[in-house]
Amino acid sequence: MRILLIFLLLMKLVFAEVAINGKIYLLPLENGVKEVLIGSKKTPILSKDGKRVALVAVPYRQSGKIEVSLIKENSKEVKAIEVIKGDYLSETLQVEPSKITPPKELEERIKAEYEEAMKIYATFSSERFWSEDFLTPLSSKITSPFGTARVFNDSLKSYHSGVDFRAAIGTKIHATNDGVVVLSKERYYAGGSVIIDHGEGIYSSYLHLSQMPLQVGDRVKKGDLIGYSGASGRVTGPHLHFGIIIQGTTVDPLHFIKTINELNSSIGFNGVDTKNYDDKGSNDS
Repeated sequence: MRILLIFLLLMKLVFAEVAINGKIYLLPLENGVKEVLIGSKKTPILSKDGKRVALVAVPYRQSGKIEVSLIKENSKEVKAIEVIKGDYLSETLQVEPSKITPPKELEERIKAEYEEAMKIYATFSSERFWSEDFLTPLSSKITSPFGTARVFNDSLKSYHSGVDFRAAIGTKIHATNDGVVVLSKERYYAGGSVIIDHGEGIYSSYLHLSQMPLQVGDRVKKGDLIGYSGASGRVTGPHLHFGIIIQGTTVDPLHFIKTINELNSSIGFNGVDTKNYDDKGSNDS
């Protein structure tokens, strides 16, 4: 980790902006910037008391540079953000063979569930539903961090797109912040799933639940009960998978919470306690 930090400092001497894959990056904005685009997608702009930053979500598989367009009244400026690879782990998991190669009769269901989620994440609600700091949905130990390469049954399939909280079946799960429920259903891979729209392209997801009492369209406040943990979907045991998605890009939820709350703290809000974070890996999926 120390080597990574030294390297990051050296990179900052060469490039104006440097970010890590799978993290968020706060890009300071000058007056006059009305909109910030990554490709064709808007990115949230956070502001208070004259301070403005663009919330840039860096894809996990991103390499090289990200070009960010700063749209002004009569002009456009393009900034390049250099992306370096984060120090992520790898883990091997054993699950039911059907969860690796599902039966053909389920392929349409899986495709439909994926397309439904992508349509949700591509939606940019103009209203920001939150105004205070974000919370972690549980205070238990985090057993599997974001970004871990997932080797299922000796085959590299994916990376871990969230963090896993240790949770017995039936543990109460709480909303990370204010928002609107946009999905509450059982899915093949994710199991019992709740997705909350926090506005401006920011979403939180809570997976592998055993119960989901909320309905699509329900408004929730930070800390509200949104479900109960379980062992549904592709899992090796009961736990909560918690994710943050920004305009379709999954980012490290703990880094997101820590970064946003530190920003809020600097302009009058509180921070978050991430002492339970454990980057040693686990057997959860």
